[in-house]
Amino acid sequence: MTSPPSEPAASPEGAREASELPALGDDGDRISVTDVNGTVARFEMAYSPADSDRFRFGPPVRQWIPSILFLCAAIAMVATVVIGQGSSPSPLSHYLAEQDRGRPIGSFGLSIIVLLCALGTVVRAQMRGIVVRGDGVEARYLLPLGVPKIRRWTWAQVERIVVDESSVMFELWNGQYERMPAVRDHAGLRQLLERIASARKIRVTTLPHVPGESP
Repeated sequence: MTSPPSEPAASPEGAREASELPALGDDGDRISVTDVNGTVARFEMAYSPADSDRFRFGPPVRQWIPSILFLCAAIAMVATVVIGQGSSPSPLSHYLAEQDRGRPIGSFGLSIIVLLCALGTVVRAQMRGIVVRGDGVEARYLLPLGVPKIRRWTWAQVERIVVDESSVMFELWNGQYERMPAVRDHAGLRQLLERIASARKIRVTTLPHVPGESP
């Protein structure tokens, strides 16, 4: 009887490729590399935003505290005036209602003015920060007297981006350095700038964190 033909021996290359393939799972699918290693694969991708894209990073919380305290005091002032004028005869109602007749501005009107000023302070505090756009970056500052200041740079003017744990600085094409204002989401800003720099071939320098310094 003729013996059945024997199967051809697998080549060393084929055996090696087969051994490198992931094993089959319970459902018949190949187990992914990330499942085998127990980690999630991460891919750093460059990102070149369109001209219409706009990403705003607001100021840190510490820069909001004075304006928030002023707003709380103004709200308390309005509430005190309203309660005092509507309450039964008392020293407070006498001071707010009866003595208003000889004042240039009444208590209620003055409290509303203070409240509007407090709201303006909150809005002004929010004007700080950084706006990243497709064609460049915009830094918003507040001068000592509260006057807003806006500076803009195109990506072509940026030679290098220097980042650390809490701040960002640009080295411009003319050798000048511009420190960006602090923002609340520094990690998100740093990640976005690194991706844009990768797409536009801008150098990025990451400064190490010095122990003992606050981030």
